[in-house]
Amino acid sequence: MSDLNRSGPKGRGSTISPKNRFESRHTTDDLEQVAEDDEFFEDLRSVKTVYMPDDTQSIVSENNSPDIPFRYSVNPYRGCAHGCSYCYARPTHEYLGMNAGIDFESKILVKHRAPALLRDWLARPKYQPEIIVFSGVTDCYQPVERKLRLTRQCLEVALEAGQPVGIITKNALVTRDLDLLRELAARNLASVSFGVTSLDTQLARTMEPRTSSPPARLRAISQLREAGVPVSVMVAPVIPGLNDIEIPRILQAASDAGAMTASYTLLRLPLTVREVFLEWLERTQPDASSRVISRIRASRGGELSDSQFGKRMRGEGAIADQIAQTFRVFAQKYHLLGERPVLATSHFQRPRDSSGQMHLF
Repeated sequence: MSDLNRSGPKGRGSTISPKNRFESRHTTDDLEQVAEDDEFFEDLRSVKTVYMPDDTQSIVSENNSPDIPFRYSVNPYRGCAHGCSYCYARPTHEYLGMNAGIDFESKILVKHRAPALLRDWLARPKYQPEIIVFSGVTDCYQPVERKLRLTRQCLEVALEAGQPVGIITKNALVTRDLDLLRELAARNLASVSFGVTSLDTQLARTMEPRTSSPPARLRAISQLREAGVPVSVMVAPVIPGLNDIEIPRILQAASDAGAMTASYTLLRLPLTVREVFLEWLERTQPDASSRVISRIRASRGGELSDSQFGKRMRGEGAIADQIAQTFRVFAQKYHLLGERPVLATSHFQRPRDSSGQMHLF
């Protein structure tokens, strides 16, 4: 966006519309003629979230990355209103003809048939049960889930089928489904990984504008544990020079809240994420900007990102090693280095498909 856009859209992680790498043309607003029109710019800052139907015929994605510890995932939504400035999933919106900046967090595609599609996928005769993760890309508990309840309906299918599920989220809305998660966990069929990037409420509000606050996330961890649900905390991403200093406090707070294990990943800036994050950094953290960029480069071989398996999640060099050592020391101190629970597959019973057709065998 032009500087004429004042401070950009309110309540958004990104204020820009970066060029779609698949599109040959890109438009830029020419706002010179309205430079003095404060009312126009105030309207421009109010970007409403639009929800569009996604009529995909599949719901379960298969992962083959050696850096990711699960094979299958379900994403009821494409795009994410949380608006995290660093989100690695932003470039996926470019496949849809949109941009990885403001479009990613304000134009959300909704898979209304997700529960039925999951049921049909589990009902396949050749399916052999293993954990399915909600979600591998965007947050399955982003704000619209409160109304649409697609993740909840998918969990109901999982409970009926005895299907083990893992949940990755930053939103305390997950506690709405404690009734289902309690039943699943009682049969060793559910675990939750909760992202806690910072305990600084102001930093979290600018960096992850529509997620739950840090105190709300810690309360959610406590509620999940009280319900018997295994919970892991994810310090993700660690941003060198910005939130890496918080690792000890985050791990202590997560442990006090009841988290059982912990993990971390180093900031990744693939493709258009780089442009979005760097604009956010300069706009909201100007005093820290040069330090952060320098330390990212120092942990990425002089670059801002590294796509190599084995390195992209952890980085390399002295700064990355220091972050890894700090994490290990304090995760051990707060008893968070245990193995994540292995969920059961022995309860699985193939459900009827969405047509209601019974199985012959």
